[in-house]
Amino acid sequence: MSMSKPILRVLIVEDDEEDYLLTARLLRGNARSAFSITWAKTCDTGLAELSNPYDACLVDYHLGADTGLFLIEQALDRGFRGPMILLTGRGDYDIDDQAMNVGAADYVVKDEMTAPLLERVIRHAVERHVTTLALSKSEEQLRQSQKLEAVGSLAGGVAHDFNNLLSIVLSYSELIASGLADDDPIRADLTQISEAGLRAAGLTRQLLAFSHRQVLQPRVLDLTQIVSKMTIMLKRLIGEDVDLIARAAPLMCRISADPGQLEQIVMNLAVNARDAMPRGGTLTVETTNVLLDEAYASEHVGVTAGPHVLLSVTDSGVGMERATLARIFEPFFTTKELGKGTGLGLATVFGIVRQSGGSICVESEIGRGTTFKVYFPSHDGALSPQALPAALERPSLFGTETILIVEDDELLRSLARTILTKFGYVVLDAQSAGDACLLCEQHTGVIDLLLTDVVMPRMSGRQLAERLLIVRPALKVLYMSGYTNDAVVQHGVLHSTINFLQKPITPEALARKVRDVLDALDSIHAVSGVMEVAPVVNSVSS
Repeated sequence: MSMSKPILRVLIVEDDEEDYLLTARLLRGNARSAFSITWAKTCDTGLAELSNPYDACLVDYHLGADTGLFLIEQALDRGFRGPMILLTGRGDYDIDDQAMNVGAADYVVKDEMTAPLLERVIRHAVERHVTTLALSKSEEQLRQSQKLEAVGSLAGGVAHDFNNLLSIVLSYSELIASGLADDDPIRADLTQISEAGLRAAGLTRQLLAFSHRQVLQPRVLDLTQIVSKMTIMLKRLIGEDVDLIARAAPLMCRISADPGQLEQIVMNLAVNARDAMPRGGTLTVETTNVLLDEAYASEHVGVTAGPHVLLSVTDSGVGMERATLARIFEPFFTTKELGKGTGLGLATVFGIVRQSGGSICVESEIGRGTTFKVYFPSHDGALSPQALPAALERPSLFGTETILIVEDDELLRSLARTILTKFGYVVLDAQSAGDACLLCEQHTGVIDLLLTDVVMPRMSGRQLAERLLIVRPALKVLYMSGYTNDAVVQHGVLHSTINFLQKPITPEALARKVRDVLDALDSIHAVSGVMEVAPVVNSVSS
């Protein structure tokens, strides 16, 4: 069975009809490629015709009052990106050089034209053009990725340091308020402080998400089930003037992801779609299993080939131009009016997706809406069990056990001690891992729980836990940190056997997590394998 020839669309700009017919005859007479040929007789006609898609353009040098060089310059300035080949007379070498300088892909001497030569010149020009476009696209994607990584590192560092300060603000506001009467006027002031702190904490979470430095707690779940449960909430979120269409795959779409962060992705994309449809429209959310091939993966930075689950969110809104698309995932970039948006919604989505091992791409045209496609690697494990509501797990946050707090930040250590003492615990505290080891040797009673920061000078929280568990094997361990580049989390993903509390801490969150760890019958005391292979960071202050 013979394969059909590739059809190349070629525009010939030639003011001499006989020369055009000769050129067209040579193209049709070659044995290798098939051509779809269009003729333009003048420079103006040729420029107008190049607004249509062509694989290549042959341009005669002499075009009445104009020249082929002028046409090439004008066509490239107007956005034509296909290869342009100049047709010249014998001996016009200066003109040939000028043609290459203004952007021509090649030139051909008319008197030397043959069917094989003309076909080969066009085909090679088209192949070079395709290769150049692919390389340019890859370079642009790489530059964009590097820019986002650089901005993310800065944003993540700021958010991490800010979380320590927010722990102080939020916790002491709550502690002071708890000691006041309900009608005390100071309570209203403290409420304002707490609300501002919570909003700031939300911003730091978004920054950590974008910079891939938040701590994820992944579970094996069905993406379709998650989206289905969110349908009612999404309808309220997008408003009555937007129709919601949910399309679910017939088969289970299993992935490994943090369910809370996954819901954040869907909500942010839905809000972004709603804002793109100020006069109403249609929002389509679809989940399906797909297989990404090597060709697709090679064209998209960060994408791996293989089975994936696709989350597709499409709106019928105003769409975006190319300049906006190039910056859509940058933090603080927004097309909304001043004060109407933080510019962190899509940046957060980008960070969560990348940290979850997935990839995201966007397709949009002005007036034709936008589609966000999120790809998560498929997972073949069993679905994780559903968590029980907090109210059913524990009636009280108070306790009488002995807790050892190890935190090198004096303000945070004092805060944690104050909170846990308030909830009835016996508290020991140490500023460093060395002090904690000495305290454990000297303390004759039972120590039920080690609450330790992860990243500390000279010895990390992981190393401290390993050492103390040798002499106190019944000790339970709870790590706390606002930083993910440490030994407890690997690439920001928390192992299921690790007890972890993300900063900023608040009194209720700390007491609840401590109670969870102490009450767990199957609490893991030993250091898991994931901690042994993760890098140890000792020199960064938490």
